[in-house]
This record gives sequence, structure tokens and C-alpha cells, in this order.
Amino acid sequence: MTWKWVNVICTLLSLFTSVVRNTQDKIVNEEESMANCADFNNTTYEKYRQMKGVYVQYLLLTRRNADCASLFTQDCLNHTQNHTVHFNSTLPTKVIIHGYRVLGRKPSWVSGLAQALLEKEDANILVVDWLCGASYAYNNVVDNYKEVAVQISILINQLSTSGVNLELFHLIGISLGAHVAGFVGTLFKGKLGRITGLDPAGPMFKNADPFDRLDPSDAMFVEAIHTDSDKFGISIPVGHVDFFVNGGLDQTGCVQSSFTSIYGYVICDHMRALHVYMSALNGFCALTGFPCSSYEDFLAGQCTSCGGVFNNICPKIGLLKNSGITASPLPVNGKVYLLTTSEVPFCVHHIVIELKVSQLIKTAVVLLTLVSMQDIKTEQKLYLNTDRTIYKKVVGHPEPLCKIESIHLKNEGALLYRQGNIHFEYICVSTIPKMRRTDTLCVENIMISRRTPWSHDFIQVC
Repeated sequence: MTWKWVNVICTLLSLFTSVVRNTQDKIVNEEESMANCADFNNTTYEKYRQMKGVYVQYLLLTRRNADCASLFTQDCLNHTQNHTVHFNSTLPTKVIIHGYRVLGRKPSWVSGLAQALLEKEDANILVVDWLCGASYAYNNVVDNYKEVAVQISILINQLSTSGVNLELFHLIGISLGAHVAGFVGTLFKGKLGRITGLDPAGPMFKNADPFDRLDPSDAMFVEAIHTDSDKFGISIPVGHVDFFVNGGLDQTGCVQSSFTSIYGYVICDHMRALHVYMSALNGFCALTGFPCSSYEDFLAGQCTSCGGVFNNICPKIGLLKNSGITASPLPVNGKVYLLTTSEVPFCVHHIVIELKVSQLIKTAVVLLTLVSMQDIKTEQKLYLNTDRTIYKKVVGHPEPLCKIESIHLKNEGALLYRQGNIHFEYICVSTIPKMRRTDTLCVENIMISRRTPWSHDFIQVC
């Protein structure tokens, strides 16, 4: 019996040793494999300054090598090197172009964007690495962007000569990279399929000639997502469709304080365009824009449809052809607005609050709260004046209207300087774009006083 158990134990130890050895070999092989993966140039800042010209290299990712980029150069177009076998000339090619970089730090977001694109569409992902030219003082980097564009255009031209259709190219430029993409499009006289600008850089470009910045003539379809128009991003429309997220200014969740992190204070708004775009690619929800002349008019409920040049189709952020627009010809510099939450997935349902109040003797401040079945609350302060009776306001709520469980009102303000009793002839909340008659909820004949909160429950079924 003793020897029998000794044999069993020895057999188990042998199996365990074999598993450990195989696991170690697998880890070593994976480490060796990852070591052979291409990456951004890690040249030091001191060496950048010694280099002449702008050094550009390309990293290729596809569904076949999604976790291990291969180096893709102009010499690789004959497909004799093993690391280019993944490129498929019949598939769309997405070209990701970063912008200004601090001291040559490689962009940490590239992998996430590439993976999101590959999840959504089978394509070649070419990541442009121009860290060597993007890491000087900003004005010097701007001097380099056209040279980078020329080098990219040479590669695209060679791919085109090899049979790749120019319409299959989709350039995605972040910040200054958006203008690099625009100049590439200029060199191809607008024949590229699509350009997406993620908060295109504003400094030194807002007053530039369209030839020198991203504009609608640079591709068959040009779109831009604006999230930092008052600082690092550009404030003017530069595409066929320009999405101004939360007005294109301060983004929810980006704390504007010198006591927060450098990221939170400096580039959170600027980089929100990238994260909103990635969220749309991941399919969490439809991020829909509404055409309007200004953000103020949009918030005031004056732009609740997508008529006019948009043919009643609201453009959506993502990879839909022409952002879902079917209008022909395409609009030019079509400004659209949308609201988001403060974090991924940024989804909100746009809800219009409309109310009619009886004539007031004094001004009033009313806090209106929408509460969903999940106890998610959206609050909106309404400032009522003596010279108006009808008010409209657009708000964003994470849940659809059919999940709004109740509405609450509270009359706020000082006892002596604000209206006491307030009579609402009606309050209606509706979703936009309005698709059905049930997309509107109304309550009539409401009286609230300063000391008595009011609420009303809805019976809803989604």
C-alpha cells in the first residue's frame, strides 16, 4: 500500500511539473512574441532634437494581429516581409493620427481606439507614429504637420497604385492630427472616403485658410467632434457635420480647478471627443446630434427635429455612412448639438420640458426633478420671469422617457423677493426626436407654494 501511494504521489508531481513547465514555456513564448510586436518610437527627447526632418513610421493592426502590431513601411508594399501579410487591400483602411505630444510620450489611447474600430468593422488599422516631430514646442510642431501629411500621402498613393481604392480610406485625426488628416485630404483633392476630426486643434488654426486646416473639401465626408472649443479645440465648424458635445465647451465630469490633476484641469475636455467617439463605436447607445444655430437655442428647446438640409435624419456619432445622413448634397458646416453624462458610456436621452405658468407678480425659481424607476435623478432649475408665461428647456436623462417614474417641483428662493404661490397651467415632458404620441407626458393645473413640494407619479411601460 505504501509503495502504491508513493507511485501515485510521484505521478501527480510529474504531472504538476509538466503543467508548470508548459505554463512557463507559454509565458516565455508570449513574452517573446510581445517583444516582437511593433510599438511607438521610444527615442529620447534629446535624440529627437538631434534628428533632421520628421521621422514617421506606421503600425499595422488587424483582426488577425489585434494584440500585436506589426511595422508597416513603404518598403513593405511588395508583401515579401512576414509582418505585412495581415494587410488586406480589399478591406477599409483606418488611419489613426495623433497630435501634439508632451516630451515624446506615446499616446495611451491608441490601443483602445484600434480595438473599438476592429470590433465594429473588419479593417486595416494603420497607426501613424510621428512622435519625433510632435514633441517640440507647439509652434514648432505645427511647422511639422504638413511634412507628416506629405509622408502619409506618399504611403496612401503607393497603396492606391497597388489597387487600394481611395474611397476605402478613413483618416481619424486627434487634435493637431485632425489637420494633418485634412492636409492629406487636400493633397488627394478630396477623393479620400472619410475624415473624422476628434476635437481638431484650435490654436494657430482658427483663423487659418481652409487650405491649411481641416475643412469639408478634404474628403467625400468630413465630420468633427468638438469638446474643448474655448481652449485647445477649434470653435468653428470644419466638416460636413460638426458635433458640438455639451456645446463643445466644458464637459461634465471635467473639474475646472487648479487643485485637480493636470489631466483633469488641462486636457480632460480636449480628450473627451476621443472617449465619446470610442463609446459610440462600442455601441452602448446612439449619440445623436440635433442641428441648431446655437447651443443656447438648442437648450431653449428651439431645435427639436432634424429637418431642413438633414432631411429629417439626425446624424449619429460612429461609423454609419455619412453619420447616417442621406441628404444629397451633403450639408456643409452643419452644426449639431448633443448632451452627455460625465462618464462612459456618456449616453443620455434628450428630453424637452415645456411649461406654461400663469402671470407672475414676482420672479420665481423652481427646481424640477425627473426621477426614473432606477431612482436616477435629473434636476433642472427654471427661472421664471414676470414677462413670460411659456418656457422650454432641453435636459439629458440617462433613462428613456418611458422609464420616468415621477416628476417633482419645488418653489425655491427668498420669502420676500420671490413669487409665493405659482400656478402652472400645464407641464409636459417629451423625448426628441419624437417618434410616437406616447413620447409626451403632461400634467395640468398645478399649484405649488414655497413651503409645499409637489410631485406626480407616472404609470409607464417601456
